[in-house]
Order: sequence, then structure tokens, then C-alpha cells
Amino acid sequence: MVIIFFDWTIEDFPNLLHCPFIYFPLWHKWYLERGNGWNNYKGLTWKVTHNKWWDKAFKFLGFTKGWFTTNDTRYLAQTKKELQHIFRPRQEITEKANLMMSDIRKEADIVVGVHIRHGDYKTFCGGRYYYTLEEFHQFMLQIQKLYSDKRIAFFISSNESFTVDVFKNCMCYRFGKEPSGDILDLHTLSLCDLIIGPWSTYSRWASFIGEVPLCFIKNRNQELTIDDFSVVTDFHHFRNGEDTEKFWTKNIVE
Repeated sequence: MVIIFFDWTIEDFPNLLHCPFIYFPLWHKWYLERGNGWNNYKGLTWKVTHNKWWDKAFKFLGFTKGWFTTNDTRYLAQTKKELQHIFRPRQEITEKANLMMSDIRKEADIVVGVHIRHGDYKTFCGGRYYYTLEEFHQFMLQIQKLYSDKRIAFFISSNESFTVDVFKNCMCYRFGKEPSGDILDLHTLSLCDLIIGPWSTYSRWASFIGEVPLCFIKNRNQELTIDDFSVVTDFHHFRNGEDTEKFWTKNIVE
């Protein structure tokens, strides 16, 4: 397999970068880390992947964009273990995540990952999936009621800076500013027992790779139930049989 364009976090996944059957022809560290190399690469990636002429050229050469492969699930089940190995972050990240989870589990029976995506979600789909911190707080309190006989702790993953003190009567943890913070949060989510969050591929990946039951928050008035949580098996499907393709097409793509 040849991957032409990759994310700048590629070095956080050494098993992917050095996988014997995946080749990254544009990966030249001496250039990318020299001067303005990474910014030049990002600019090139954007221009080429958002150009109709290049789309036709890549299609002619047999290339495709990752977004166009979401319905191809033929080999997911049989390659799941290998995928978990390939996409395992580097040791420094996994050690930090494991230490965080070890500390949380000393105080809790169930650890719930809460993905709070702000930033671009203020305008994405007209802000439909942008929930305030207080709205997230109410969902967290709902979960505490669902598992009233258990000690519940929440791991907070967010692209917005705030202290966990805003979530009154909830035992919350989050990382401060860390190197590779996005990947550290993502891996830690995959170690939780449950995950909640807005419609996002970020939490979807954590559920898939870590086999953690996920519940998407689809609207502000949603009443959570235990049955709402299920493991993501592929881009459009959960283990409980929920098919999200129609919801995705109607509420996200359109």
C-alpha cells in the first residue's frame, strides 16, 4: 500500500510509519523538519487534495481518498488485531495514558470518556453538535444516575481549555498541555469503559480501536440509556445493530 498524503502526527504511530507493507513516498524527515518543511507539506496536501484535476489524475492512477473507503468493510474483522498493533501510539503516549487510567481506577468502578469538541463545532452543521459545558455536565449527571450503584469517574478530552471544576459533583480528570496531546487524549479514550460525545470520527475511532461502547449525543434533550452504548464496528455501524449511514447522510453530509 502506498500512502501519499499523511497527517503531521504520523510520528506518533511508529508501527504505522515503519509498517513493512505500507510505503510513504513523501516521508522525508530531513526535509519536513527543516525550516518551513511541515507547513509547505501541509499547503501542498491541501492544494492537491482539493483540486478536481488532481482528483481525476489520482483516480486514473488507482489512488483514492480515505473518506471514499468508509463503506468498504470486507477485511475489518479479520484484520482488527493487526490494525490495533499498527495504530498503537508510541510508548511515551501509551505509558502516560496507562498511568492516568491506573490513577483513575483507584477511585472509580467505571471510567467514562467525555469527548467535548468545541472550536470548529461552533459552526460545523450550523452548530448543531456544539454542546456547552453545562449541557455536557447534565449528560454526565445522567450517566451517574444510570449507574447509581457504581463509583463513576470521567476522563475529559477536549480541544478547549477549561478546568474540570466546572463539572460539579462529578469526579473528573484530564491532561494538561502535553506533547502530542490530541493523540494522547485519543488513546486514553480508547482505554475507558464508556464514551460519550457529539457526532465525530474522533470518538468513533476510540470506540473502534479500543472496543469501547460509545453513545453519540445527537441532540441537547437526549435522554441516555444503558442500551444507547455500543462498540463501533465500522464507520457506519455499531455492534448493537445501529446503522448510522442514513443519519450521517441526512444530518452531516447534507
